[in-house]
Amino acid sequence: METVALRKVKGLRGEIIPPFDKSVSHRAVLFASLAEGKSTVRNFLRAADPLSTVRALKMLGVEMGEAASGELVIQGKGLYGLKESPDVLDCGNSGTTMRLLSGILSGNPFFSVLTGDDSLRQRPMARVIEPLKEMHADISGRGNDRYAPIAIRGKALKPVDYTMPVASAQVKSCLVLAGLYADGITSVKEPYKSRDHTERMLGAMGADIDVAGLTVKIRGGSRLSGCELTVPSDFSSAAFFIAAALIIPESEICVKGVGVNPTRTGFMDVIREMGAEVELVDAGTVSGEPVADIWCRTSNHMKGICIGKERVPSLIDEFPVLCVLATQAEGITEIRGAEELRVKESDRIKTMAEELRKFGVETEEYPDGIAIKGKAVLKGSDAESYGDHRIAMSLAVAALIAEGTTKIRNASSVDISFPGFFDELKRLSRG
Repeated sequence: METVALRKVKGLRGEIIPPFDKSVSHRAVLFASLAEGKSTVRNFLRAADPLSTVRALKMLGVEMGEAASGELVIQGKGLYGLKESPDVLDCGNSGTTMRLLSGILSGNPFFSVLTGDDSLRQRPMARVIEPLKEMHADISGRGNDRYAPIAIRGKALKPVDYTMPVASAQVKSCLVLAGLYADGITSVKEPYKSRDHTERMLGAMGADIDVAGLTVKIRGGSRLSGCELTVPSDFSSAAFFIAAALIIPESEICVKGVGVNPTRTGFMDVIREMGAEVELVDAGTVSGEPVADIWCRTSNHMKGICIGKERVPSLIDEFPVLCVLATQAEGITEIRGAEELRVKESDRIKTMAEELRKFGVETEEYPDGIAIKGKAVLKGSDAESYGDHRIAMSLAVAALIAEGTTKIRNASSVDISFPGFFDELKRLSRG
C-alpha cells in the first residue's frame, strides 16, 4: 500500500474506536519492565513504534507474553534487572523508544548501542545526550553526539537540576527515568507543560516523584511495583477523524473512549476557539488517565486564529491535521513558535506548506511556523507523505474534501500509529 487514491465523500457517519494510545503504550511496557513483579497491560497498541519498544526490551532480557484475553503480561525485572543485549537495539522509527531507553540504559551497568531507520538516524539526539552527560552518563552519538547510533556504557549517575530549553515530553521522560538511577533528587523544569504520562504512571507505580508547576522531581532508587494498566484510545489518532467530521459536509461521528489528558488536548481548545462543534460525554478515568467520548459534527462557521508558542507542546502530533482544518476556516490561521516540528518524522512545517499548495491552498512558511489562508476550495493532487504517518493521514483528510482524485505516496507509513486507518475512513464515509 505505497500509494493510495482517494476521492471526495458526502459525509462521515458512525462511531469509531481509535487505536490505543501510542505514548501510553510505550511507557506502560517500559515501566512495567522496570517494576518488581508482574504487570498486565490492557489495550496495548500493536503498531510499529510501540512494538519497537517491545522488541528492544526483549533483547534486554524482559519476559513478556500475551494472555488468552489479549492482554500483555510482563514480568518486571526491577531497576537493575535488565541484561546487556547481545546485539544492537533497533528502535525502528520510534524516537520515544530511543530517547526513553537512553535514560534507562545510562544507569544500567552494561554496554548498549541504539540505532533506528534512516529517518530516526537524522533526528536530533543531542537534546538527551547533553543533559545525560551532565548526569555523568557515559554516552556518545554519531556526528559529534548529535545523532544515532548512540553508544552507552551504563554506570551510576549523579542527580541534576536541569532546565529544558524546549518543552519535550520525550526529553523530560528520558531525564526523569535516568533520575531513577541517580543518588539523590533529579529536577527537570520545562518552559511549557508537555505531556505528563510519565509522571502520572510512575507515581501510580510507586515512584517518589513530585510535580509542581513546570518542574518534576524524582528521587533515585524509587522502587516500582507491578500493576494492572489500561491504555486509553489515542487522542492524536482521534484528531484525524474529528477534523474530518468538522470539515466534510453532512458529517456526525462519535469517537469512543479517547484519552483526554489535558496535556494532550490542546487541539480541542484550538478548534473550539475556531468555532468547531465538539462535545465531551461519558467522562471517566482509566489507570489515572482521563477519558471521554467525543461527539463532533460539521462546522461551517470556523474562523482562522493565531496560535502562539505556549500552545505548541500540546499540538505536536496534531499540527498537520490542524493545517488541513485551517484551509476550511475563514481568514488566516497562523501557527508560530513551532520550530520543533521541523525535526519530527519529517519537516512537518515545510511538508504541510508544500503539500497544501498542491491542493491549491495559499500558505506562507516561516522558520518557526506557517500561515494558511481559508476558506479554500481544494483540488485533488499527487501528494507525498515523506514516510511520516501523521502527514499521510492529514493528506487523506484533505483528499476527502478535494475535487477530483488525490494520490498519496508512501501511505503505508500510517501503520506506525494507526493500522487500518484507510479501512476506517472507508467504513465511515458516505457517498
